[in-house]
Amino acid sequence: MKQITIAGGTGKSSILIGERIQHLPRYLTDRRTIIITDETVADIYGRDFPEAPVIRIGTGEAVKTLETVTAIYQQLIALAADRSVFLLGIGGGIVCDITGFAASTWLRGVDFGYAPTTLLAQVDASVGGKTGVNFSGYKNMVGVFSQPGVVVCDPFVLKTLPPRELACGFAEIVKHGAIFDAGYFSRLEKTAARAMALEPDVLEQVIYDSVAIKAAIVNQDEIEKGERRKLNFGHTFGHAVEKICGIPHGEAVSIGMMVAAMLSVNRKMLSLADVDRLRRLLQAFRLPTDIGKDLEMDPEKVLDALLRDKKRVGDGICFVLLRAMGCAVVEKIAVSELREVMDTVLFR
Repeated sequence: MKQITIAGGTGKSSILIGERIQHLPRYLTDRRTIIITDETVADIYGRDFPEAPVIRIGTGEAVKTLETVTAIYQQLIALAADRSVFLLGIGGGIVCDITGFAASTWLRGVDFGYAPTTLLAQVDASVGGKTGVNFSGYKNMVGVFSQPGVVVCDPFVLKTLPPRELACGFAEIVKHGAIFDAGYFSRLEKTAARAMALEPDVLEQVIYDSVAIKAAIVNQDEIEKGERRKLNFGHTFGHAVEKICGIPHGEAVSIGMMVAAMLSVNRKMLSLADVDRLRRLLQAFRLPTDIGKDLEMDPEKVLDALLRDKKRVGDGICFVLLRAMGCAVVEKIAVSELREVMDTVLFR
């Protein structure tokens, strides 16, 4: 087991990589614990949960709403949850985001932790203190920054994930290498097949390296005023594709990274050779790099969604681009510039 610490203004977070979900009781305080999970995770891992009341929510982006949080508040009232309660989210990124937001707003804030059960949640949603829900169909529009006290990342639970869900987690992993560590990106190129096969040593190291990159960025910039904005590589365009096309988050981010990479080429920062490297690595993890024939997408609807994104600045949109592999920058992109690259990237 390896440990990484985030020390933020909203609290200290201990992230344990390689620990087992069965050992969760070791990290719970003496205070009363209430578990928040979804139906699928409860059915698979419920027998491994610590002894505690369980609040179940549904699955999918449609449940990541203020209405779900309201239902949790109602159950917390029924359970007489006071300020000493500890909320433990066991599940994927949606469970983590909702648990963190509910905990951060219940009685003006109670302590919480996560046991993420998807690769995407282990390397992204559970790390860094972002919590929140969607609003009117737009991603993460309502939320707060608040650090979970403990995060237990158990690689063994990933064996139950369907291949498509697993691939979504690798999209965030590729992103971390692309924006921050060229050496890590190169190692992923060499170990992609073994990581996809869930070889324990390789997978645990990949998770650790990815979490270490994100933690280092968050420790510099917890509330996304500067360096942390680079973690949005692929997300600006990806969120719009996710909303309009309804594809999984990781697949949308993969397409978004290709758009951002080509914008980088247009600005004469990134080489086409590096764009090809990015494309090949994403494809090695079975991720889309363009809009396939089976996926319908109206470019104008995507652009409209982009213009409503929280990263919009005046008549432009903040995009994370690459100066080189492992080196990211944030620049303002005009909609006209974005239009120039959309057709070449999306409809290859």
